[in-house]
Amino acid sequence: MSRPLTDLLQRWNHGDSEAFRQLIPLVHDELRRVAQHLMRSEQPGHTLQPTALVNEAYLRIAGLDSVEWQSRNHFLGVAAHLMRQVTIQHARRRCAQKRGGHLQKVDAEEEELSWERANELVALEEALLELANLDPVQSRLVELRFFAGLTIDETATALSLSRSTVKREWRLAKAWLQTQLDVSP
Repeated sequence: MSRPLTDLLQRWNHGDSEAFRQLIPLVHDELRRVAQHLMRSEQPGHTLQPTALVNEAYLRIAGLDSVEWQSRNHFLGVAAHLMRQVTIQHARRRCAQKRGGHLQKVDAEEEELSWERANELVALEEALLELANLDPVQSRLVELRFFAGLTIDETATALSLSRSTVKREWRLAKAWLQTQLDVSP
């Protein structure tokens, strides 16, 4: 399946809009898996659902200019990055609501868990932006492994790195993030 997908991506690179329409059914299940992976630790009743996340990713991908799609993993990595941006924007809106930006009556115990999660996502995003400044490869690796759910081998292929380098950089990135976020392993 990877070769036909890569062919469609390359056709799309060259302006074939029909290739994008053909691409959607081929990647939908994988994008849904990425969205579910991103949403796996959300509280029940979270207002952002995997289907909405996939739909938003389609819209954002379709609006991208001048991306030279390299492979399935490259496409999934970009999609995961865009989905992460959507979840962070959603989390920031939730944090703003908590500060009174959108007043409404809520059950404090139930909503507190979602706000805590939103704060964690915002803190993670800020740490990842800092990591991107220090080590762009590690930041990209975290996106692919944590947010897109790619395996070590898929990540190695996507980043053109050896498997052992990905393992080493993944351990370093996790340790750095744990230090920044002050969380237990």
